[in-house]
Amino acid sequence: MLDLLSGFVTELRDAGLPVSLTEHLDAAEAIHYIPLEDRTALKYALAATLVKSSDHWRAFETAFEVYFAHRTLTEAGEEGEEGADGELRESAASGSGDRPGRPGMSGAGASDSMSAEELAALLYRSLLIGDQGLTSVVARQAVNRYAGMEPGRPVGGTYYLYRTLRNLDLEGVLARLLEEARNEAVGGGGLTPLEERLIADEYQARIDKLRQSIESEIRRRLVEDRGAEALAKSVRKPLPEDLDVMHASRDDLAALQRALHPLSRKLAVRLTRKRRKGRKGALDFRATVRRSLSTGGVPVEPRFRHPRPAKPEIMVIADISGSVASFARFTLHLVYAISSQFSKVRAFVFVDGLDEVTRFFEGVDDPALAVHRINTEADVIWIDGHSDYGHALRVFNERYGDSVTSRTSVLLLGDARNNYHASEAWVLGELQRQARHVYWLNPEPRDYWGSGDSIVDEYAVHCDQVVEVRTLRQLERFVGELT
Repeated sequence: MLDLLSGFVTELRDAGLPVSLTEHLDAAEAIHYIPLEDRTALKYALAATLVKSSDHWRAFETAFEVYFAHRTLTEAGEEGEEGADGELRESAASGSGDRPGRPGMSGAGASDSMSAEELAALLYRSLLIGDQGLTSVVARQAVNRYAGMEPGRPVGGTYYLYRTLRNLDLEGVLARLLEEARNEAVGGGGLTPLEERLIADEYQARIDKLRQSIESEIRRRLVEDRGAEALAKSVRKPLPEDLDVMHASRDDLAALQRALHPLSRKLAVRLTRKRRKGRKGALDFRATVRRSLSTGGVPVEPRFRHPRPAKPEIMVIADISGSVASFARFTLHLVYAISSQFSKVRAFVFVDGLDEVTRFFEGVDDPALAVHRINTEADVIWIDGHSDYGHALRVFNERYGDSVTSRTSVLLLGDARNNYHASEAWVLGELQRQARHVYWLNPEPRDYWGSGDSIVDEYAVHCDQVVEVRTLRQLERFVGELT
């Protein structure tokens, strides 16, 4: 068990969860007080000792289901799965049972030679009576018949799950169950809308449990075939801070939004501490001599001048067109959330026209509200609404170039895909001569740079650094080094 736990902790670390040695030891201690046959208790005991953020729960749960998949101890009806095949076939053929919420028969075992018709009858029976043991048998038989699992194939099992569910036609079974419920209620005056909704919700909950059982059965067999470590790599769930912003789904973007606020607070604290406890500066001779008076003139404790790093000014110039809009939104949000760490922050956005949007952040507690106003009110269209970095840079230089000083760090956000317009890279050269630093943050993979209409290489020669920033973790690392 300890070896299994060690492998599990290693997988969590590989997935990005910060699990320390102390927490590993706490988990090892916790399992001494948990009945190992109770997977739910084991799961939450490990979560209590190893997970520090709710955003990491999804990655933890996926790893747990893989590493402890072979422990297929169900919470109810385990003994019923070992019953006789004849009892199962008889109950499946009878098709009778109780309505949701009423007691029904306990589960029983089934042979691997069950026909499609018998499996369909057993599926209907299990959903009708809501028996967990019978549901587990259906899941195992459905995987046997429909999944078509191939030994050694390096997959995560999603296709096997899809193929199994498609052949079971759970939507059709649900419709049949509801129709039977309506027919039985006709003699008593029919179902009210509320009763029908409650029955439908109960059946749907049973279907969801069946789907989970099928997924667990597939995962268990994949672990038996390939091992937990290999399977964990193929089904690993990235943490919100490691999601690719440009290709994030709607749910992923919501997770990123939730992760952004605590990230900004942590980053602000880190930057404050960095300034307060900076490296020692040059030797302070006068202070050292004064200090040595207490030790008879011997300079036992040298004194140093502590540097007081100046807060830089920041100018952010962000492309908000197309797929890079999400990246620009999160970067603006993060920069303004920690704006107290900079002496001044000014923001500019563009597509083919450019507009200063600093005004939207003034007096706003939540940067997300300002970003929303930027998306709806900023004047960023010049001609056709397609990215034109050259025109945007030229406009910035004409209107705001005099504001760039030796204390200013300029951040350019975008993929540098210029739709074959003129690059006007000389403008960036002018800005670099005036500014303290010029950085380009590109949300595309580095391998894509310079391909197609990407002209990032033309701009890179005028930048102090061109950084690949595809995730919040990379963005946090860059901003943390900025000051």
